[in-house]
Parts: sequence; C-alpha cells; structure tokens
Amino acid sequence: MSEAVVDDIVAVLPPLLQSIEALGFVARHLNPPDFGRVMEAAGTPDQALRAVRPRLADWPAEFVSVRTALEAASDAALAAFDGLRAVQHANGDLVAVFRALRYAPRAQEALYPLAARLPPISGFFIDPPLRDDAALLARLAEPARENTGIVHDHNEPGSRGGFSLYVPEYYTPDRAWPLVMALHGGSGNGRGFLWSWLRDARSHGAILIAPTATGGTWSLMGEDADTPNLARILDLVRSRCNVDSEKLLLTGMSDGGTFCYVSGLESTSPFTHLAPIAATFHPLMAEMADAQRLRGLPIYLVHGRLDWMFPVQGARQTHQLLQAAGAEVTYRELDDLSHCYPREMNAPILKWLGGGR
Repeated sequence: MSEAVVDDIVAVLPPLLQSIEALGFVARHLNPPDFGRVMEAAGTPDQALRAVRPRLADWPAEFVSVRTALEAASDAALAAFDGLRAVQHANGDLVAVFRALRYAPRAQEALYPLAARLPPISGFFIDPPLRDDAALLARLAEPARENTGIVHDHNEPGSRGGFSLYVPEYYTPDRAWPLVMALHGGSGNGRGFLWSWLRDARSHGAILIAPTATGGTWSLMGEDADTPNLARILDLVRSRCNVDSEKLLLTGMSDGGTFCYVSGLESTSPFTHLAPIAATFHPLMAEMADAQRLRGLPIYLVHGRLDWMFPVQGARQTHQLLQAAGAEVTYRELDDLSHCYPREMNAPILKWLGGGR
C-alpha cells in the first residue's frame, strides 16, 4: 500500500471509528428529556471526520475497494450526525432522531469488509474487554474459512421476511456452536439490527441470525406468519452449520422482545432460552402459554427504569408472573436505560446461554 494512502487511512480511521462509537453511545443513552445532554456527552467526532473526509479521493485504482468502503462508512456516519444535529438545534423531533440513527448500522456494514485487512477496524468489531485477548486475535488474523462471515438472504432494505446471517470467520464444523436469533424492534429490520449483536457474536463465538418480520412488525396479533418463517430460517441455518441444539437463544428488542414471548412460549418452539429486551408482556400470555414449556424455561429479562414506551412496572410484574409459572428468570433492571438497546448486556446474556469460544 502506498505511503500516501496509508497516511490518508491513518488520518481518517480514528475520527470515523470514534463517530460510529459515538452514534452507538447516543443510541444506547437516548432518552427524550435528556437528548441535549446525551449529544453533549457524545462529543464532536463528526467535525473531525468531516475535516478529513476530502482525503478519500484521488487514490490509485488498486485501492478503490478500500476507498469506497471508507467513503460509504464516513458518509453514513456524517448523515447520522447531520440528522441528530438538526434535532439538537430544534429542527426535528424524536422520529427524526430514530431516522438519523438508522445510518449507524449502514456505516458499520460498509466498514466491516475491511476488518480482514485493517487491524484497527478488526479491533473495533471486538468486544472491548477482549481486544487484547491473544487467542481471539490469532483466530481472527487467520484467513476466513469458507461459508463464514455475513450473508444477507432476501434482506435488502425495505424487504420483508428475509434474514441476515453471521457465522464467525473462525467457525469450524467439528463442534456445535451456540446460536442467537435476534429480533428487531417494530419499525426496524434484521439487516440493521444485526449490528446490535455482531461485535459480541464475533468476539464470543456464536452464530447470529437477524431476521426481518414478514409484516410491518412482528405477528403480535391475529395470524402468526412469523413463527413459521423463523422456523424455516433456523432449519436452513442448521442445515449449513453445526448448531448446538441446547443453546438456541431467541432474543429481541421492543416488539421483537414481545414476540419472543408470543413465539418462544409455544410448546413446539425449538428455542431453549429467551431474552426479551425492553418488551411488553400481557398477563394472559402466561395463562395461555404451555405450562410444561414454561416450567424451568431459562428467560433473561432486561428492562430500563427510564423506559417511556413500556414502563418498568410492567417488566417487574412480568418477572413475578414468569417466576410464579415456574420459569427460571434472570431479571436485570438498568437504572440509566430508556427504550433503547443495551448492547452491554449481550456478553452477559451469552455467558448465561453458556456460549463462547
């Protein structure tokens, strides 16, 4: 790689990665009354990124793929900040904030293919406590094995019913691997939600599926078209990968978490563990659920004390109802969490699942 190109990469990568990390911080700590304070705490890495963005030009032709990826990631991160800054300056509402944050997973998707070539990017996609783990770094430094990495199956933006799959690049079929099926929130899609979990699946060694609902959101009322689709997707992945049938996690955020209950409490559900996040639960679900299915079922329930969409009192009641029904409930109530995805809970959930390298 030419010295000039290396200099450009060294200039661009720090503010780019800091910008993406800052967007993650905003997404995690977003609480409508605190939006201004959250934005102040996130800092201004986008200003530094905008200043060096022009350096991604006039590179030799052989580096076009690297340049294109960095351009796409930078532009997505800057678009996210543009939307957030507009709201910060009283030009927009909470819907505009969520719309802006949709650019963050696009930035990660654009950047991830460079992880195999640029160590700082590979390090970004490692769970921070494991960034100095010599064994993990050695595994990730090896060439990716066949049929690993990210695959999108009929899961383009705007499509319904498809899925995105991540298989760790160091996957080998000689042992069974834990599997996480992660369900997006009501207005989301699997392709974007994949990035809520990818860093942890890559670091701790788990196969990850992020499906997209067949309708506008998951089948919470009326005919359930999603459970059969999830079964189809799971069967397809199990036909390709050696999956541990005793470590099958169904998790999800908001509507996705609620659908964990709807689907995961059915007597025929293949999932061995459930982890609903920021979800709502109607007491009738416990009454209608298969009693044998509930008895001893491991459930990891996470909710925020500041949740403005599904107040925390409902989660506390759910905890009591599920325990009374015989489920093995782990309940985590986070004092600083609003109606957001707490990515820091992924590693504890994987440890609880019994997954890992």
